Amino acid sequence: MQITSPRFKLNAREAIADPQLQRALAHVQVGFIEKRSKAAGKLPEFDALRDSSRDIKNHTLANLDLYLEAYEARVTEAGGHVHWAVDAEEARKIILNICQEAGARRVTKGKTMVAEEIALNPYLEERGLEVVETDLGEYIVQLRKEAPSHIIAPAIHVNKDQIEADFRRFHTDLPPERNLEAPETLLAEARGVLRDRFLTADVGITGANFLIAETGTSIIVTNEGNGDLTQTLPRVHIVLASLEKITPTLEDVSQLLRVLARSATGQEMSVYTTFSTGPRRPGDPDGPEEYHVVLLDNGRSGMLGTQFQDMLRCIRCGACMNHCPVYHAVGGHAYGWVYPGPMGAVLTPSLVGVDKAGHLPNASTFCGRCEQVCPMHIPLPKMMRHWREREFERHLAPASARWGLRFFAFFAKRPALYRPLAGLAMRTLGALGRAKGRFRRLPLAGGWTSKRDFPAPEGKSFQAQWAQRRSGR
Repeated sequence: MQITSPRFKLNAREAIADPQLQRALAHVQVGFIEKRSKAAGKLPEFDALRDSSRDIKNHTLANLDLYLEAYEARVTEAGGHVHWAVDAEEARKIILNICQEAGARRVTKGKTMVAEEIALNPYLEERGLEVVETDLGEYIVQLRKEAPSHIIAPAIHVNKDQIEADFRRFHTDLPPERNLEAPETLLAEARGVLRDRFLTADVGITGANFLIAETGTSIIVTNEGNGDLTQTLPRVHIVLASLEKITPTLEDVSQLLRVLARSATGQEMSVYTTFSTGPRRPGDPDGPEEYHVVLLDNGRSGMLGTQFQDMLRCIRCGACMNHCPVYHAVGGHAYGWVYPGPMGAVLTPSLVGVDKAGHLPNASTFCGRCEQVCPMHIPLPKMMRHWREREFERHLAPASARWGLRFFAFFAKRPALYRPLAGLAMRTLGALGRAKGRFRRLPLAGGWTSKRDFPAPEGKSFQAQWAQRRSGR
């Protein structure tokens, strides 16, 4: 997947000017925020579970090597195979080799953001394999040749009319006069088309929400059941997951599952929570003949022990982007890579470099809602500030911004200078803007006034009023 994060400002302008996208993004408020609030409110111990889940992940990351080795041993004991991939290229080659050894021609896939991260689909397709996304949202964006715009709702940026047009364009073997007006008819058509793909697939690839070191089990959480069909019907099942998905025990993962669905979709539990341990055993009614797990690093180990280690606690619920005003305004594609929203603003620079993704940690109001709703208590605003500091230190920010911050810092560190100069500036701007109460243009403030008016100051600063109140007491 091509990285276009350096084009974030241009992407954002285009997104804001897209009326269809803006209508689609309005559904985030009703579809996620309200449901999450109700689900959390019904569970008195929700915040206690969040604290416990954070502690579980912190313990796991502190002992990551031990749990990964234990997981590999359990998978091998169950008859599966674990493959270690340092980077995206190695992971792609491992998966291609498994497919070729199986003589595969068709591959079905459950939703996996890690596969998007390593650009797996085009890699396999270029080498003669047919790759079919089976999650409904992923299937829709695959037909449209687009990337997912949300990590749990890949097609949230499109509306029903667009989906109907896409289905009529691609499902040409179906009667053209069929009625596709209701969402249920679109779902039924997709189910019918995909059923043949499920039954004829040679290899199924899924991601993993969690990997359990205690048992060698992979877990996928879905609402459609496509993940079950993807991993049980083909002869070969490949699990593609990143290192931080490991969890010590079944008891630990049960706590994480209780906060995952509530934070993501406002459900107590997802419709399907599927545990897979190894290939089919004698007497099993179904399941794959081969079971492979590809464990991907791709920069994660470099985050351990750094200011960004807390990001590895992320369980990909999407709550941060669901509550982010910037995501609400521009959608997921503006972020220019796999991971949008606040979590992407931290994770993308960690994986591809701040030189390619420096705009993302700057795309924040720092309102703090992302940290407030994160089930793992990840300090996203704090880590975005760390990336801004890195960007500044490496002179990646524009020279005007760097010199402006240095100028401000000089006076901010010297209160005896800052207070009288700030007071003079406020009085001057207040007098000049008194007539209209705002400024349409201001020198050195074009980034603000190009989109909105600058309000004229009224009265004294907060610091001055506070000092006055204290002296009056």
